[in-house]
Amino acid sequence: MKITLKRTPEQVELVKAMASRNKTVAYEAQVALAEFIGPVLAEVLNQAPTVSNLFQSLQFNADDNPSIPLDLYYNISDEDYVQVWSQSHAGGLPTNQVLPTASELKLATYSLDSAISFDRRYAAKSRMDVVSKTFTRVAQEILIKQETTSATLLMTSVANATTNGKAHVQKNEVAGKFTLADMNDLLTLAKRINSSWIGGTPTTRTKGLTDLICSPESVQDIRAMAYNPINSQDADGTAPGATDGLAAPDELRMDLYRNAGLPEFYGLSIMEINELGLNEKFNNLFDTAAGGSTYGLPDGTGGIAFDTATDDFILGVDRTKDSLIRAVAVDSESGSEFTLIADDQYSIRQNKIGYFGSIDEGRVVLDNRVLVGKIIERN
Repeated sequence: MKITLKRTPEQVELVKAMASRNKTVAYEAQVALAEFIGPVLAEVLNQAPTVSNLFQSLQFNADDNPSIPLDLYYNISDEDYVQVWSQSHAGGLPTNQVLPTASELKLATYSLDSAISFDRRYAAKSRMDVVSKTFTRVAQEILIKQETTSATLLMTSVANATTNGKAHVQKNEVAGKFTLADMNDLLTLAKRINSSWIGGTPTTRTKGLTDLICSPESVQDIRAMAYNPINSQDADGTAPGATDGLAAPDELRMDLYRNAGLPEFYGLSIMEINELGLNEKFNNLFDTAAGGSTYGLPDGTGGIAFDTATDDFILGVDRTKDSLIRAVAVDSESGSEFTLIADDQYSIRQNKIGYFGSIDEGRVVLDNRVLVGKIIERN
């Protein structure tokens, strides 16, 4: 993420004016820059390829009390009650609410904010790079908070989810790696948990899975399919022996060679994040949410308890459904989701220029059937 202020004559003069000894002139220049850069920061946050942007934005007026009529998000012939996961404040433990479909869900929102300052002499010297880095840092701090809040909600939702007697999380087929069999299992699981209200085939049959959020090690396993065996069992159904490996088709292996970045594989979009992996932040979140729960193979055998020190985790998401909702307030004056304000706490003697920004939002998982997970035993 990088925000750059172009060195145009107008912007140079505006930045210089922020260092004026005339307090009124300096403050007006700070306010003008805040009004200009606030919507830009909102756009940057919304376009960042992060876990927080798996959520669909639902805008509401800043002074409003947002709510969602659940009956509009569920089939009228579906079950009478649904499970909704939400947080009451940033960093809080997500809670599960059982609500009737004909109900108005009130969304609990919270404020994510950041404050930063820089020396006035940088503005006097028209150091556009310093001013740009300042606003980049504001966006980064907000994004970090959004990431943690989103991951906490997603990991808690999927760790405790069961549908039609099936847990939404399974363990991998072959110890030590992520294989095509594991992807196949996730696709089948997504279809099984997305049945109709009577447990049959839904009228609108979809793939049930669109995105995989993986650690670098899991993406490495996918790339390795270009030169490693891909089968998870031998011809007689037993585990493959040392000489029973089956290579992937040539066309698949060539695709892996040509597309090392892997934006998409097996019809699924791949999002690679460093927060997943042994002892990493999102792994730890899932470990905490899972508690003492055990997860097994698709047939229910081989149950294990997740251990962040030895196990990796892959999250699967179905983004075709309106289930992951982010309610965000829109400022009545600027029309932006992100509010940036000139900080007036600094006097001329302190020789600093400051800004503080905030975004008022609330996240909710209306239907946890859009989430599945795969535990990868690494050790």
